Amino acid sequence: MLCEGAAGVRRWLTLVTGLLECLCFAGAVFGWASLVFVLKTEGYFSYLCVNATGLNGTLITDCSEQDEQFSLIFTIASFMNNFLLLPNGFLFDRFGTMVARLLGISLYTTGAVFVAFSSSELAILLFPALSLIAVGGILFLVTNMQVGNLFGAHRSTIITLYNGAFDSSSALFLIIKLVFEAGVSLRASFLYLASFSVIHLLRTFLLLPTKHIPYPLPEGYRYGMTCGQTKTFTPARASPDGDIPSHAVDEQTPMHKESAPTNDERSYKDCVLSKFFVFHLLWLSVMQLRHYLFIGTLNPMLQRLTQGEPSLVSTYINAFALTQLCGVLCAPWNGLIMDRLKGKPLASGESEHEADLRASVLSLFLTALQCLLFSLCASTPLLPLQYLTFILQVLNRSFLYGGNAAFISIAFPSCHFGKLYGLIMALSAVVSLLQYPCFALVKNVLGGDPLYVNVGLTVLTLTAFVHPLCVHLHCRRLAAQRTKNARSS
Repeated sequence: MLCEGAAGVRRWLTLVTGLLECLCFAGAVFGWASLVFVLKTEGYFSYLCVNATGLNGTLITDCSEQDEQFSLIFTIASFMNNFLLLPNGFLFDRFGTMVARLLGISLYTTGAVFVAFSSSELAILLFPALSLIAVGGILFLVTNMQVGNLFGAHRSTIITLYNGAFDSSSALFLIIKLVFEAGVSLRASFLYLASFSVIHLLRTFLLLPTKHIPYPLPEGYRYGMTCGQTKTFTPARASPDGDIPSHAVDEQTPMHKESAPTNDERSYKDCVLSKFFVFHLLWLSVMQLRHYLFIGTLNPMLQRLTQGEPSLVSTYINAFALTQLCGVLCAPWNGLIMDRLKGKPLASGESEHEADLRASVLSLFLTALQCLLFSLCASTPLLPLQYLTFILQVLNRSFLYGGNAAFISIAFPSCHFGKLYGLIMALSAVVSLLQYPCFALVKNVLGGDPLYVNVGLTVLTLTAFVHPLCVHLHCRRLAAQRTKNARSS
């Protein structure tokens, strides 16, 4: 009983500490707009600013080249954040949690140190620094999402909760901005951030498995420190008929074959070539491109809408960063929708896998609808409306990434999760590279007015509705087939 109680406490500690890790560190890179404000104050790339003549003949300072440089840093970092998930996903599936986390901690800490020792003269360090923070942060998220397997009935809710925490962590750069304005140097803030690697290491060794947390979770599954002893790696002794006693399952004990869902028999190649994967890639890519372009160009957009008033720009950037904190509150609603729909009684002959797919349709549709509304607001050049844009952006982004991970976990075999998650994020990263040509188009061709680009992206988001329609039609075909089989029998 004591061991069982300790195991329960350990699971909750794993859940809560993982949530804090994602909330405070994992997605910091997406608070880039707040950090840019600090970097501009410190004079990073200020040599790119030139004197120019305004429309009324007055002398103004044109910093569009500086903005383009900051946009390029974010474009590269957001690309690396997703693209390197492909090899990192294989690494996670092949070598397990500990190896993936040690890599992530090393990258994140190195990136923070690079920012700490950068300066206006060494602004070039921002290119590797932000990419390292981005890649290390996403590895924190990937290795934490499996914690949802410990709470089977609430698995989708926890996965989306972690993704919401990842979104909210972009407020970290807002905190750095606020303490900078209070007199704390950028170097001190990032050295302090790097020191948290000690806590990440302790959590890796004490509260997470060496390999993976399986799903479905075997009864009596153990990981981490067990009853005051180190984790056991001795496989449980099988009974004469080959079954493994449920009371002696540790993190390296394989699940009994019969307990695995039938879709686990699908190969990795079959998953990649399936229509679900293709349409899910389309669904993710178009919405992610919209978000990345918005975040990467937020500073120059606010400069244009406020006529370059620094205090007003700072106010709106603070408002944007504060709304990001709500991501952790918004994301679980997506998982709750899926878990609630999945909780309905199964129809006659309906499989758990089919029920999971049916439950995902509403989530996929709502996410696409939110992105359409967000894009419409972002395309409207009305400054007060941007408050609503910020709210829709964080709501949609929370649904997008939480729903992405949840759908991959239910539509495809769990043994391929890391590889599929990495591949789809890598491919969507290639699409996200279009944000830089879009920024260049606005700057060099459209005279700084992004209206036509925004309209084009809004039209492009309509293609995201194809995915929920495809899943819905698939579920209807399966239901019709069940009915036909029942009548024939």
